[in-house]
Amino acid sequence: MLKARLVHLDAQAHEHTHDHHQLVMSLAGRAEFEVNGRGGEVCRMRACLVPGDAEHQFAGIGDNRMLILDLDEQDSAEDLQLLGHLFDTPRYPELDADFQHLLSYAGAELGRYGSDPLLARAVGGVLLRALHLRLFGEQSVRKAGPLDVERLDSYIDEHLARRISVAELAQVACLSPSHFHAQFKDSLGLTPHQYLLKTRLDRAARLLRESNLPLVRIAEECGFSSQSALTTAMRRYLGLTPKRMRRAE
Repeated sequence: MLKARLVHLDAQAHEHTHDHHQLVMSLAGRAEFEVNGRGGEVCRMRACLVPGDAEHQFAGIGDNRMLILDLDEQDSAEDLQLLGHLFDTPRYPELDADFQHLLSYAGAELGRYGSDPLLARAVGGVLLRALHLRLFGEQSVRKAGPLDVERLDSYIDEHLARRISVAELAQVACLSPSHFHAQFKDSLGLTPHQYLLKTRLDRAARLLRESNLPLVRIAEECGFSSQSALTTAMRRYLGLTPKRMRRAE
């Protein structure tokens, strides 16, 4: 069984279990999940894999639109080894830009032809296979990559409050800018610019949750040119404004 559905998750916390697996992805907005005691966030850049029989709680935050795949191993034509890999433990996998484009396409097709079960199975199968390849199919290539990701992350964290160029990161990695750009995307699934934006948004979200710093100060510390630039980026990629995120928290 593979069922695909588009839903809005309300702000009221829900708690339940079911015997089928679930893949939860955001087309817009975000939601908080906790699966077997492991908490995480579903947004445009992050999904949630809920193994069958796992206890989980969830609540939507603000306006949101989720694409949920329900999968039953006992009555499934899907690759059982693939499902076993994906759902052996709760996960919150990061989604690269290419996967986000694929997700947007799937959401648009389901929004238009969601009553067609063959379409739902087809697009759901593509999303599962694409996610599996990102989590497992490229794993050995990423581990063998020449990039010192920890060193890059440390440099980015130290200098996040200012503009960081690709040429600068390439110098840290001791590579030419063109070689660095290609190696970075092969290793992490994101371009350097996309990765920097994700890092800035992650830090901003953490500061909104954990501090009372004014928004203009958070924008400065996360390397956004202004408070309005932070607001625009959060609305576009996380589905809500900094003020609404802080109120929701």
